[in-house]
Amino acid sequence: MHLKLVRLTSAYKNHLLEMMDEWTLSGEKIIPSAIAVNDYHDFDTYLHDLYRSQEVSGKVPETTYFCLDSDRDIFVGAVTIRHYLTKQLQYSGHIGAGIRPGERGKGYATAMIGLALQEAKRLGIQKVLMCCDKQNIASAKSIVRNGGVLENEAAVNGTIKQRYWIKTI
Repeated sequence: MHLKLVRLTSAYKNHLLEMMDEWTLSGEKIIPSAIAVNDYHDFDTYLHDLYRSQEVSGKVPETTYFCLDSDRDIFVGAVTIRHYLTKQLQYSGHIGAGIRPGERGKGYATAMIGLALQEAKRLGIQKVLMCCDKQNIASAKSIVRNGGVLENEAAVNGTIKQRYWIKTI
C-alpha cells in the first residue's frame, strides 16, 4: 500500500468520478462533507469551490486532499483539514476523514489520518481535534491509532459525538 495525499486537479478527474459514483450509489453519508457540497459531475465548478484559503461567511479556511493508492491508481478516500477551529466546529474538529465504502477495513483510514496529521503540522496546528460518532468504532480506532486521546462525549442532535485530541509535535 503506497498512499499519498493529493490535491484534486484535472489529472484526477476520473479518479474522483469513480470514487464519488461508488459513494453516491451506496446511499451512505459522504465524509468529509467538503467533498459532497457541490455536484462533482460539474468538475470545473466542483474544483473551484473545493478549496477555501480564507474565512468566508464564518467558514474557516480548509484544505481538502484525496488519498491516492498509487499502487492501484485509485482514490480510496478524502480528508479535509480546517486551519483553525471556531465554536461551531467543536464537534467537527480540525480533520474530517472518510474512506469510500468498497475500501474500508483495509487500514486506509489509519494511514490517511497519519498523513493528514503531517499536513496539519505543516500548517502550524500543534494539537488537532478529531471527532466521530460514538457508534463509528472503526473511526475511533483509526483516531486512537494515531495518538488520539478521548477528551469527552456529548450529545449533538441526538447523536453521541466523541472528541479526541492528537498532538502533532
